Amino acid sequence: MISNKTIALVSRDVVLTSEIDKQLKDSFNITHFSHIRSALDYIYNSLPDLLIMDVGSEDKETLTLLSDLKRDPIFGQIPVMAIVEDSFVFCEEECLVIDDYLRENYVEKEIYMMTKLCITRTERVVETNPLTRLPGNITIAKQIQQRLDRGETFAVAYTDLDYFKPYNDKYGFSRGDEVLKMLGRLVLNIVKQWQPQDSFIGHIGGDDFVFIVRVDIVEKLAQEIIDTFGRIVQTFYDGEDRTKKCIDSVDREGIRKKFPIMGLSIGIAQNQFRGFSHYGEMAEVASEMKKYAKTSGGGCYKIDKRKD
Repeated sequence: MISNKTIALVSRDVVLTSEIDKQLKDSFNITHFSHIRSALDYIYNSLPDLLIMDVGSEDKETLTLLSDLKRDPIFGQIPVMAIVEDSFVFCEEECLVIDDYLRENYVEKEIYMMTKLCITRTERVVETNPLTRLPGNITIAKQIQQRLDRGETFAVAYTDLDYFKPYNDKYGFSRGDEVLKMLGRLVLNIVKQWQPQDSFIGHIGGDDFVFIVRVDIVEKLAQEIIDTFGRIVQTFYDGEDRTKKCIDSVDREGIRKKFPIMGLSIGIAQNQFRGFSHYGEMAEVASEMKKYAKTSGGGCYKIDKRKD
């Protein structure tokens, strides 16, 4: 039975790929690639649980791409297992980007157990949201605090879904989870398009996400996320509700009423005009702005530009 664990397998060796696939296909979802560059789109969009690489046939470009990947706080959490020839000797650069390795002669006997160990070890060490596989609260707090300690100027944005509870009540939690996974991928993709380096995306929990970007792009980026979500989310409704642009559900007091199609509210804090010393101060302002956006009708962003 195939689990929900996903593996990106990168190798030009057809025989090796066939053997790994034979040993793992009944327990894992495997996607094959001939080169790390061709795997990047999949990695960025799907966040696989493990990257298995045949490093013997790779080049310097591969190490550079892997180094860039591991430096990113989101993608750096993906463990990399190298498949190497018996005579292969690791250099220092390779040791920095590879988490574990297995020699080719042992692939048939040990690849399954090594794969399970790599994934299990990462789950113990790395704190991620199990639904979206994005970093959680501890990592979010560290990201904000480290940037403050370095004296960086940046923006922190908190997102929140409007009318998500009525949607869950009508369509069920499984369909609600699909909306959350879509939102996580959407925020990740748009943030990385606007700022490929030194940006960050995290999942606090439920329908609350966080992203950290430069101050000069945060407003346009937030608006693009809101607009794109507004277009995509309609496909998660049944045809009749999509036509009516509303659903019949119950509110928090149990009263049945009509609710609009979901929207996205975003609150933004930035330290261009204000001095923050603790991540909690910045998080509090972002949360305050998010509530302001929701009380303003939702489907919009609000940014704090107050000065000290």
